[in-house]
Amino acid sequence: MTATMTAPKSAAELESDAATKRRVLFIFAGLMVTMLLSSLDQTIFSTALPTIVGQLHGVDQQLWVTTAYILASTIMLPVYGKLGDLIGRKGLFIGAIAIFIVGSIIGGLATDMTTLIVGRAVQGLGGGGLMLLSQAIIADVVPARQRGRYMGIMGGVFALSSVAGPLLGGYFTDGPGWRWGLWMNVPLGILAIASAAFFLRLPKNTNGRPSIDYVGMGLLALASTGIVLTTVWGGTTYAWDSVQVLSLIAATVIASVAFVLVERKAAEPIMPLHLFKQANFNLTTVAGLIVGIAMFGALGYLPTYLQMVTGVNATQAGLLLIPLMAGLLVTSIGSGQFVSKTGRYKALPIIGTAITAGALGLLSTMTPTMPVWQICSYLALMGIGLGMAMQILILIVQNTFSNAEVGTATASNNYFRQIGASIGSAVVGSLFVANLQHLIATRLPNAGGASSGGSLNSFTPEKVQALPEAIKHVIVGAYNDALTPVFLYMVPLMLVATVLLFIVKEKPLATTIEREPAAAL
Repeated sequence: MTATMTAPKSAAELESDAATKRRVLFIFAGLMVTMLLSSLDQTIFSTALPTIVGQLHGVDQQLWVTTAYILASTIMLPVYGKLGDLIGRKGLFIGAIAIFIVGSIIGGLATDMTTLIVGRAVQGLGGGGLMLLSQAIIADVVPARQRGRYMGIMGGVFALSSVAGPLLGGYFTDGPGWRWGLWMNVPLGILAIASAAFFLRLPKNTNGRPSIDYVGMGLLALASTGIVLTTVWGGTTYAWDSVQVLSLIAATVIASVAFVLVERKAAEPIMPLHLFKQANFNLTTVAGLIVGIAMFGALGYLPTYLQMVTGVNATQAGLLLIPLMAGLLVTSIGSGQFVSKTGRYKALPIIGTAITAGALGLLSTMTPTMPVWQICSYLALMGIGLGMAMQILILIVQNTFSNAEVGTATASNNYFRQIGASIGSAVVGSLFVANLQHLIATRLPNAGGASSGGSLNSFTPEKVQALPEAIKHVIVGAYNDALTPVFLYMVPLMLVATVLLFIVKEKPLATTIEREPAAAL
């Protein structure tokens, strides 16, 4: 009888297990600070943006405050992912935080829109590594079966930042000034560097002198920039059939084709083409891209909508996003716990994307007279859907490849989601600004004159609320009618993601950390 029973662990083994758990928890706590730092800066300016662009006289450039950060971080994602697999992640992680701090200082000192946008771009160069390397580092120390609960908490941190960012942005805007949304990154970044330097103990590089795919990196950066510039300029700054946009599209296609050709022959390709031989990777990557379009497209301009249409201040606009955070927080952590306990995961992102599609449809029905509680209920529904999908998609990708490639695979998946975020922010911003300018020009032809309170480029929520009632009614209606149709355009996209996720094959989650690439690859 006793021969068939598992022998109890010795005191030394129990002490070793406890030490391992403590080490993982310390690492995880440090990663959470860094993820919070990165994700906060994707949302912190959403409530402050109307005031910032009004003070710096750049309403027509406002989409670049968000787009510059997302574009720069997107370009860097595959770079950090591949280099992390080749040379180790700890040094890269600390370097990314340092670059992020420098960008925050540049933005904090900005006196015009150009300097602010440059600062945001530098932030993005570092920020691209913060979230990606955090996800990859967890894969270095936790098997896939146990990783669900950690990924769920990461999703919860993202949920927290999705509301804490706008809330802090509103607090700083109404209080000490919006620049504190940048200055706060300096002490937090220094804390994150100290935490990484002290606690991170990761597998070291054993590849000797790795081959770096510089040509692939450059071509990918050109293609990424071309995609975003096309979506930003097409139909607004330049007509879709203009020489500028058509040339940009052609250059993007050429860079993309050249990138594929280079990756086929590179010794260590930045985005290995064999990743795309895995159906689960392709399906979750396309779904992640669509989720990025919907999430960042919607969240980037909801706080502006709430301030301009409902008349709340920046802080109150941040508070109104709490239902979205609560929904995302609960379902992200809950889905992570469910996956770790049951090993089942396929149904969660299917249900999540379907719920998100429904929430976007409801958001498209908003009107200036709609009760605030009703808008909040739509936001809560969207949060519930996003929380069930986002982190599970990353887990599926990581479970498809060995730990030796987990950084590259995670980065490639996140890259396409960030491309979606860039496209979402750019397209929604472009459509919103174009619609707004057209509606105001049509409904209030002298909008640039003194009778309307100043130039459209200098409108702030305070100025709009101080306008004569008749003019304010026209401006508020224009903001509502400029944004709400865009939400409806995203519903079919989310339904496409739902259909794609039905095809995902649910493979058993790994219970150990596989260090070598799979033989089939």
